[in-house]
Amino acid sequence: MISFRRVEPADFPLIGEWLSHPHVARWWNQEFTPDAIERDFGPPARGEEPAEDLLALENGVPFAHVQRCRWIDYPEDIEPLRNYVEVPDDAVTIDYLIGELSEISKGRGTQLVRAFVADTWERYPRSNSIIVPVAAGNRPSWRVLEKAGFRRIGEAQLTPDNPIDPPLHYVQRLDRGES
Repeated sequence: MISFRRVEPADFPLIGEWLSHPHVARWWNQEFTPDAIERDFGPPARGEEPAEDLLALENGVPFAHVQRCRWIDYPEDIEPLRNYVEVPDDAVTIDYLIGELSEISKGRGTQLVRAFVADTWERYPRSNSIIVPVAAGNRPSWRVLEKAGFRRIGEAQLTPDNPIDPPLHYVQRLDRGES
C-alpha cells in the first residue's frame, strides 16, 4: 500500500540525492545542492506556497516524490496551456519521480500515479480533472499516465523543464470517475 506525507526539511537530503540520479536529472533538470533544495522545496514544506510536495512511501519507506497543485494557483503556467487545451478552473496537476533506479520499469510508476490520483480526488473534492503536460520525449512518463487511465487531449508548445528538450508536450487528462 502506497501512502503519502508532506515533505519536511529533514527529507531534503533524500530529495537532493534523488534529483542527482541521472534517470531523474534528465527530466527534472533541477539543482540539487542543499541551498537549491531549500530554495525550491522549502516554501511548500513550510506551507508558504500552494503547491504540495509529498513523499510516497511503501511500508514506511520513501521511494518517490510527488507534487500537486491547482492550476489556477499558478496563472503563469495555466495561461500558456490554455492556448492549446481547455483547463477548468478546478483542475489540478501532478508531477512525480521515482528516486531509485532499481524501482523503475516494474510498474511502480503506474501504481504510484493511481494511488496519487486517488489521494488527489480525496484531497481536492471540488476538482473534477487532473491535467498533466509531459515533454513529448519523456515516453516513460506519458506512458505511465496512460496506463493509469489518463488520455491524451492535445499537444502544446510549452517551455520545457530541461532546455535540451523541444517545446512539444503531450497533454494528458483524467476526469473524476474515469480511472
